[in-house]
Amino acid sequence: MSRTLPIMLLAGTLLATMAIPSAATATDPATRGKPQAEPKPLVIAHRGASGYRPEHTLEAYRLAIRQGADYIEPDLVSTADGVLVARHENEISGTTDVADRAEFADRRATKTIDGRSVTGWFTEDFTLAELRTLRAVERLPQVRPTNTAFDGEFAVPTLQEVIDLARSESRRLGRTIGIYPETKHPTYFQSIGLPLEEPLVDTLRRNKLTRRTDAVFIQSFETANLRKLSRMTDVRLVQLLGGSGRPYDFVVAGDPRGYTDLATPDGIAWISRYADAIGPTKDLIVPRDADGALLAPTSLIRDAHRARLAVHAWTFRAENQFLPTDHRIGADPAARGDITAEYELFYGLGLDGLFADHPDTAVAVRAATR
Repeated sequence: MSRTLPIMLLAGTLLATMAIPSAATATDPATRGKPQAEPKPLVIAHRGASGYRPEHTLEAYRLAIRQGADYIEPDLVSTADGVLVARHENEISGTTDVADRAEFADRRATKTIDGRSVTGWFTEDFTLAELRTLRAVERLPQVRPTNTAFDGEFAVPTLQEVIDLARSESRRLGRTIGIYPETKHPTYFQSIGLPLEEPLVDTLRRNKLTRRTDAVFIQSFETANLRKLSRMTDVRLVQLLGGSGRPYDFVVAGDPRGYTDLATPDGIAWISRYADAIGPTKDLIVPRDADGALLAPTSLIRDAHRARLAVHAWTFRAENQFLPTDHRIGADPAARGDITAEYELFYGLGLDGLFADHPDTAVAVRAATR
């Protein structure tokens, strides 16, 4: 199947009452069926409104939607019984209360994940029923202490629950809310007999989310699983690019290329054979010097657009410690800096979308700069 994709989407229609509305079709009854382009740049709620609520919870996603996000992002890992759930990593001691649960003390283990030794509790060692007894906690309590007020309140959601939320909120608000799942550690999960691709595509198919015009992007830091997915589905695919290191499937295959190689014109041309967009760390677009100050922008956005790839950058966070020194306010690393200036910079460079921990700020600046 062809992976050629225009940056702006064509009109679509709602396939079935259970589906998330097409990204190109209005959900307001007065305008349903009329061609509409997606907002640009897209605001993708990074793990939900994770700047305000514990990440990857239905409440974080719900708040992001209220704040105007166009897409909500669930990172996907597998349970022992093959159910896809939203967690940043399969090791969950930092995002749930599992370490405080005596009944699961014997599940603590040390594993090698993508070549790195990791000790903790892992989703693949829990059935969905067991995992559902756990409660989410704030992953960055020192950075976002106010989020800890919600520790213990929310369950770990399944992919289906995230889709259900996006669907119901799309209908309630009269606008399309998309989903932007990331497959986490796909080579590892394949190696333990719990591949992510088949249950992901099956879930999308059950929800009538199969077309290029549906409000779905699938992203990954690995390449082999995206190339596999390009043969399994027509929904849009996004190759994530880190600022250093290599895709783990390259490590396994002995491919010497790293992410910086994939960010060159030759690498982008290769990605365009199977993907529809790139998701680079924002430092690949506007680098920083050793002191954290901004340098001149690179040609990455221009190079990607020439290859007919959209560019969705990550991650935009309001706290000083995540901002370049040019945009920090005061000396407190956890205090808010001038995130507006960062958005204005990247919007001005022609970005097609961005991942934001504080979606309200991204939406507000987008509205002000149109």
